[in-house]
Amino acid sequence: MGLTGLGIFHTIIGIVAIAAAIISFVRFGKIDLTQLSGKIYFYTTTVTALTALGISKHGGFNAGHVFSVFIFILVVVAFWLSVKRSASNKARYAENFLLSFSFFLSLIPTVNETFTRVPLGHPLAKGPTDPVIAQTLGGLLIAFIAGAVYQYIKQRKAVKMR
Repeated sequence: MGLTGLGIFHTIIGIVAIAAAIISFVRFGKIDLTQLSGKIYFYTTTVTALTALGISKHGGFNAGHVFSVFIFILVVVAFWLSVKRSASNKARYAENFLLSFSFFLSLIPTVNETFTRVPLGHPLAKGPTDPVIAQTLGGLLIAFIAGAVYQYIKQRKAVKMR
């Protein structure tokens, strides 16, 4: 696989972040920063985004680093909105969307790296432009859009019930 120590650490923390997000989605219908799974997602995603800046398969600053910076900004802004906890429903909508979008964006390099490395010796994809990666990311995009709409509807109903 050719991973450095930082790469291995980054991968392990990234897997924990993805697992925490999935647990939060299943239990709460969103990544909820007030719950343990949401807190784990926030901290592990922050560490994953920052450690990605020290990893480069192709040398120098690249698109993967841009993703990392963007994901970091998304989770920090969502955290700020969560801590702010204003009475603004728009802030809650934005927080939910930013966290879900950060999760979707983290899956892009995850799918690319996993599919081009696993299984060892005969990876699922030959490179980032392989159709299996595009098809998988297309499916994840549809799931993200459906999930974002579901979260919006669910949150809107909760606001009306108050």
